[in-house]
Parts: sequence; C-alpha cells; structure tokens
Amino acid sequence: SVQNTAATGFGFKNRIINGAMVISQRNAGASVTANDGTFSVDRWKYVATANGKFSMQQNAGSVTAPVGFNNYLGATSSSAYAVLTGDFFCIGQQIEGFNFADMAWGTANAKTVALSFQVYSSLTGTFGGTLTNSAGNRSYPFSYSIPAANTWTSISVTVAGDTTGTWVGATNGTAVQIRFGLGAGASYSGTANAWAGTYYNQPTGTVSVVGTSGATFYITGVQLEKGSTATSFDYRPYGTELALCQRYFESLSMYINTSSAQYPFFYFVKRAAPTVSSTASGFNLSGVTPTINGCYAYQTTGGTITITVSAEL
Repeated sequence: SVQNTAATGFGFKNRIINGAMVISQRNAGASVTANDGTFSVDRWKYVATANGKFSMQQNAGSVTAPVGFNNYLGATSSSAYAVLTGDFFCIGQQIEGFNFADMAWGTANAKTVALSFQVYSSLTGTFGGTLTNSAGNRSYPFSYSIPAANTWTSISVTVAGDTTGTWVGATNGTAVQIRFGLGAGASYSGTANAWAGTYYNQPTGTVSVVGTSGATFYITGVQLEKGSTATSFDYRPYGTELALCQRYFESLSMYINTSSAQYPFFYFVKRAAPTVSSTASGFNLSGVTPTINGCYAYQTTGGTITITVSAEL
C-alpha cells in the first residue's frame, strides 16, 4: 500500500528520492538512448560499460502501473547483446551522505536496511542488483525472483549493514549506490546476498536483460529504509519530491530583454557548486563561478531562455 508523508508523519523514512518515478525534469517523459551517465527520470541514472544498448523512458510501453502508483521507469533492450567478461549494465541511484550517515555503515554499529520495489519484465527468472560504496570496493549483490512475465511483482530484500570498508558519512558525497542489474560479465558477477570486497553488479547466474532484443525491465516504488522489514511506500507530496530532486538538478526559464548585460540567475540550493548551462544563443558563463544558489551570466540575445543547473552525484 501507499502512504502519504503529510498524513503519517513518516518524514524521510525512504532514503530514495523519486522512488515512484514521478519527476522527469530533463525529458518530460520522452524516451532517451541510454548512454553511461544518462538520466531518464530524476535521480535515476544508467551506468554501463557500453552505450546505446537500451532506451529508457518514464512509463515506457504504457502498461498499467502497479496499484498505488501512476509512474514507473522502463528500460528496453535495443539488441541481443552478449555481455563480455568486463561488461556491466544497470539502473541506479546514488544516495547523499547527509541522507544515510545514521546507518553507520563501516562501523560496528552498522544498521540493517530493507530495500523494496515493484518490478515488471518480459523475462522471468532470478534477477539481481547491488548496494555498493562510493569507491566501488565494497558491494552486496542481491538476488530476487520474477516468476511471471509482464506482471508487477512486489520485492523486498533485507541487507545487514556493512561493518567494514570505507563508507562516506555526513557529507555531500555519495554514501551508497543502489543499482538494479540489467546484465553483467564474469568480472562483475559474484556470490548472492553477501558482502564482497570488490564491485559486483549482480549475482552470478542472474538474468541478462541486455541479452534479449526488445526485453523490457520496468520498476517503481523503490524504497530503502532502516530496519529489517519493508514497510508501506512513503509517498511524499509532489512539491516535496520535486524540491528533493532540485537539490541535484533543475531546469528553469526566464525572460530577459534584448540588451547585452550580466543577469543574475537564482535557483534552489544545490548539493554543491553546480554546472550551469544553456542552449540559448548569447548565453555566456565565462569567468563566472556558480555558487550553490545562484550565479551571474552574460546574455546578449533577448527572449525566454532555459538554463539547466546540475549538481548530481
């Protein structure tokens, strides 16, 4: 079932941002070719050793979302690709240290977490993903089963917190990376449901979505919470979810006159000093260092211009 934060007071129970795949600032629901580092919906990034093997889209295939949800993220395989030993493909999210430090991973007090989600695929069998640190030298490849094709399946995985390794604490860096595997070679496949001192993308022997042309993998309702038992999805108000996403990425538009001048641009406070860019003619950021909440830029062409501001992990 779905719970509303405003009604229940759960707050930030779910450490995943945009787990219901509602916010899509960059693409407004359009399909994108998945290259390494591509974001489709907000906060969800495709990470892979080869480009162009998937298309990604909010509500790809236009299937009915699971009960309690309106959106999902879909990946569709573009060909039948045989993974090489050093290949891996996945969809994931990096969680900021400030939002995960209380888990105390890397210490004797490491907390257990529960990962839950809704998943749908044209393939069946044992699938996998991983939780890993920012350095990629600690990972927990988890497995789960999709028993029926083209059917939403509810999954929950319990992960005992890692008491060793180096994990980012209360900073604006990456504390933990959550990844859902779409295929991996031998170098990035390991023992299921156990901590390892290297990066594994998914367990050995799990389904390779990239290996079947046209294969689909849809996911929504992703939640990572403290404790050994998954609870109802913490569905935050739309405005709250959007603001959480805008700490990492924002697209804004403004109207300026036709005179050549230096203009101030203000945006939501970012995780770190962002990269600011625009495709508008006459936009020039040369010699200007953006701060976490604004910058000046030269603009020589009038009209409405759109600026993107990124401080992604």
